[in-house]
Amino acid sequence: MKSSRAGFRTAAALAVAALGLAACSSTGGAQDSSDDSAGGGQAANTPKYKITLVTHAAAGDTFWDIVRKGAEAAAKKDNIDLQYVNNDNASQQATLIQNAVDAKVDAIAVTMPNASALTSAIANAEAAKIPVIGLNAGYNDWKQQKLIGYFGQDETIAGKAGGARLAEEGAKKVLCVIQAQGQSQLEDRCKAIKDGLGSAGSVENIYVNGTDSAATQSTITAKLQQDSSIDHVVTLGAPFALIAVDSVKEAGSKAKIDTFDTNAELVAAIKSGTVEWAIDQQPYLQGYEAIDSLWLYLTNGNTIGGGEAVLTGPAFIDSSNIDAVSKYAEAGTR
Repeated sequence: MKSSRAGFRTAAALAVAALGLAACSSTGGAQDSSDDSAGGGQAANTPKYKITLVTHAAAGDTFWDIVRKGAEAAAKKDNIDLQYVNNDNASQQATLIQNAVDAKVDAIAVTMPNASALTSAIANAEAAKIPVIGLNAGYNDWKQQKLIGYFGQDETIAGKAGGARLAEEGAKKVLCVIQAQGQSQLEDRCKAIKDGLGSAGSVENIYVNGTDSAATQSTITAKLQQDSSIDHVVTLGAPFALIAVDSVKEAGSKAKIDTFDTNAELVAAIKSGTVEWAIDQQPYLQGYEAIDSLWLYLTNGNTIGGGEAVLTGPAFIDSSNIDAVSKYAEAGTR
């Protein structure tokens, strides 16, 4: 199993390297000497296009701060007027997309956790000849929605890798914490964790209200108190892993904590050992590449991926590589 995990990490590293080359090759235009601290800097002399990034971010979920930071870095480099809007309600997200269409923006980047609810608004954008690109959520739907590209991870690949690692670590009873019902990518993660774990153990899903930290902690704590056989808790976002740390302590449980996604606090938790590992889909890269690829499309008619999604993950962050990642987390880009 160790050799397969090493291969998995190598493949992810190669994918990231390829994306890095694509990003470096797209600088173009006249340069300026503006501050590069956000990871962008050198600004193009191409027209100032207006692009709207619409996400399903819920209030307080710091994962989206990293996505936004990547998008803003690309916008700065590419001389783009970027508007970031978000709503975790699918119908409201559709309204935000339609608002961008009505405002006659030049392009739209969008996440699609509930793709069917966004179909009409996305179709209206395409009818208005506004290019739309997907990121983060909607891996299984972006082609049907006729988007020009997609940046994110295959949740099945990511979840199976996590499940296989849990099996390797001897997990027998896994609690998979879903922070929002009805979001396809979250359901896919837990299902794939179960598939990856296989006959080595079992997975039970539990739903929490991800916008209410106290209620989330209470729900996880109660479940751990009820079932002492739970030996691993897997959360689907960094803030929920940190809540689970408190739940484990409160319940007097010996369960270990693993998660999807990161933020600065989660990286610190891995460093301290309170969280074992995280599956990283590189949200900064998703935001950056989504905006940068739209700029390439608008200025040169380019598309990226050859008709397939561009994978930004998964890769594991754990004690073996946490020191290399932590400095970037401190800067807000991992």
